[in-house]
Amino acid sequence: MLIVKKFGGSSVANKERVYNVAERILEDYKKGHKVVVVLSAQGDTTDELVAKAKEISSNPSRREMDMLLTTGEQQSVALMAMALENLGYPAVSLNAFQVAMRTTSVYSNARLKRIDAERIDAELERRNIVLVTGFQGINKYDDITTLGRGGSDTTAVALAAALNADRCEIFTDVDGVYTADPRVVKDAKKMDEITYDEMLELASLGAKVLHNRSVELAKKYGVELVVRSSLTQAEGTIVREECKVEKMLVSGVAADKNVARIAVIGIKDEPGKAFELFSLLGKHNINVDIILQSIGRKGTKDISFTVPRDALEEAKRLLEENLGKLAAQRLEHDDHVSKVSVVGAGMASNPGVAALMFESLYDADINIKMISTSEIKISVLIDERDTERALNAIHEGFKDRF
Repeated sequence: MLIVKKFGGSSVANKERVYNVAERILEDYKKGHKVVVVLSAQGDTTDELVAKAKEISSNPSRREMDMLLTTGEQQSVALMAMALENLGYPAVSLNAFQVAMRTTSVYSNARLKRIDAERIDAELERRNIVLVTGFQGINKYDDITTLGRGGSDTTAVALAAALNADRCEIFTDVDGVYTADPRVVKDAKKMDEITYDEMLELASLGAKVLHNRSVELAKKYGVELVVRSSLTQAEGTIVREECKVEKMLVSGVAADKNVARIAVIGIKDEPGKAFELFSLLGKHNINVDIILQSIGRKGTKDISFTVPRDALEEAKRLLEENLGKLAAQRLEHDDHVSKVSVVGAGMASNPGVAALMFESLYDADINIKMISTSEIKISVLIDERDTERALNAIHEGFKDRF
């Protein structure tokens, strides 16, 4: 059996945890299984590297940031290889060049295109434990790239798909996927299983257990994921295409604080203006989420939408430079908001979910700024200060529906 395991930065944050992870790796290796391990940078290493860059330059190039940040993962895999060898077991660490993890050319947010598995296959045949750097790849210029925060999950799933692995285990500091962040909502419940679609929505909406692109890949290639704790032996949560149990009304509640709201005021009310606006942002790789357009009055309309908070400044600059072309009067923005969402495959066939969510927020005296819905999710934009209260209020409102 071939097993891919991924361990996050907190799981390998210090010497004791490195050796703890080494023992977890050996559990399957000693049973005769082939083991490939993907590691993130230790603890707060990535944040520390970002801080070092800011000391040198207030606006470092994305290419050089990728070159810098990927050193954290190289450190992790090398140290883990040393730990395993010290325990008497063969291991080899490989970086993106050695594995040949080919990506697009977008620095800091590249996407994996293909993985050449020959080197890994050769090392596995030698009965080596293969340790691979997460979060990184190489583009067509042979420059090193990164996959964005949480990209090590994506690396692990992509490797599992490329190697036709029997299982892909994602180890974190929680023992599975919960109905809400258990650090915020004390009554959150761990789920035994969840569908790809539900997990993808939760991951996209702020649940930090899995990176959303890793779930997309898992769904596309049919990779069964298991989310487990690196610190306990508890059974985790299985993420798969279909769940055996009857679909719950709601699977989870999530919050995302990496959100900012932009309003383009007084844009000309004529065909093509919305296209021009969002095409401009799309060409610069700025993702847009919730969109609200007002009813046109006196030949103009207002369009409000959300972007990632870390993309706000670039979005503002682009829009301000193009206000005349867009025939808009002015911009407004708010970066003190958060997005709170409920997700559940059972919502499509059960009316009243929105009413219950809005009632929960009303009872907690929390105002809603924007609303977005789909078949399996409802998202609202609220004041950032109300985030934790909103999570608890909504979770309490749905406590009998999980």
